[in-house]
Amino acid sequence: MTDADATFGAVQAVDSATAQKYYEQGLAAEQACDRPAAVKAYQAAYTANPDDAEICFRLAYALDVVGEEDEALHLYEECIKADKPHLNALINLAIMYEDRNELSKAERCIRQVLATNPTHPRASLYIKDIIASKAMVIDDEAEKRNEKHMVLLDTPVTDFELSVRTRNALRKMNIRTLGDLLKVTEAELRSFKNFGDASLEEIKAMLAQKGLRLGQSVEQHQQAVKEQVYEQLAGSHGDNEMLGRPIADLNLSVRARKALALLNVSCIGDIVLKTEAELMGVKNFGMTSLLEIKEKLAEMGMGLRTLEG
Repeated sequence: MTDADATFGAVQAVDSATAQKYYEQGLAAEQACDRPAAVKAYQAAYTANPDDAEICFRLAYALDVVGEEDEALHLYEECIKADKPHLNALINLAIMYEDRNELSKAERCIRQVLATNPTHPRASLYIKDIIASKAMVIDDEAEKRNEKHMVLLDTPVTDFELSVRTRNALRKMNIRTLGDLLKVTEAELRSFKNFGDASLEEIKAMLAQKGLRLGQSVEQHQQAVKEQVYEQLAGSHGDNEMLGRPIADLNLSVRARKALALLNVSCIGDIVLKTEAELMGVKNFGMTSLLEIKEKLAEMGMGLRTLEG
C-alpha cells in the first residue's frame, strides 16, 4: 500500500466516523423534538458521508418536517438512486409527488416499493389512493373539455361572417347554433329549397375552422335510434334478424336501390336511421321512391328517422 492509499483510507475512516457522530446527534435531537438541531446535525453527517443512504434519508425527512420541501425532495430523489432504494424514501417521495400533482411519478415510486415488498401496508394503501386521484384528474379534464365543447356548440351561427343568402336559409331551417349544424347532414341541407352549393361550401368551411363538420352528431344519434328500434322490436320473433336483412329483400325499384347505395345503406336496419330529408337530398331521388320505401317499412311496423324538434 502506498502512502497516498494509506492517507486516503485514513480520511475515509475519519469521514465515516464523523458522519456517524453527527448522525447520532441528529437522532438524539429528533428524540428531543429539536428539529433545527436535527437538521444541522444531519447536514454535517451528510457532508461527511453523502453516500450513506440512511443519513441522506434522515436529512431529507428532517428538512421535510420543517417545511424545506424542495431540498427534501432533492435528497429523497438521491436516496432512491442506490441499487437498493430506501423504501421509506420512495414512499415519502411518492407523497410529495402526489401533493404536486405529479401522479405518474408518485405511482412509479409506490410500484417500486411493492416490487420489493408486495405486501407493504402503506404502499398498498397509497397505490389505491394515487390511482383514484389519477382517475379524478382524467374525469375533471374530460368534464372541462366537454364544457368547452358545449360552449362552442352553443355559439350562434350569426356570430360568423356568412352571406345573407346562407343566413336566411339557416334561419328558415331553424338552425341557430353550431350544434344545430352538427345534427344535419349535407344531404339534408341540399334537400331544402334554394340551398345551393355556394352556401353549403360556406358552412363547411366555417365548421372546419372549428374542427367540426356537418352531421357530426348524427352518427351518435343514429346509434341511439338503432338501439331504440332494436329494443322496441325485441319482443317480436325474428324482428332483430329482419333489421339485418339486405336491402334486396325489400324488392325496391332500381332508382330507389341506387339512391340507398349512395347513402351507404346496405341493410334494413340502416334505412330506419335515415330521414326523409336525407333521402330526398340524394340526386334523382323523388317522391315516388320515398313513398315506396316508407310503404315497405310500414309493412314491417317501422319507419324513417325523424329530426328532433
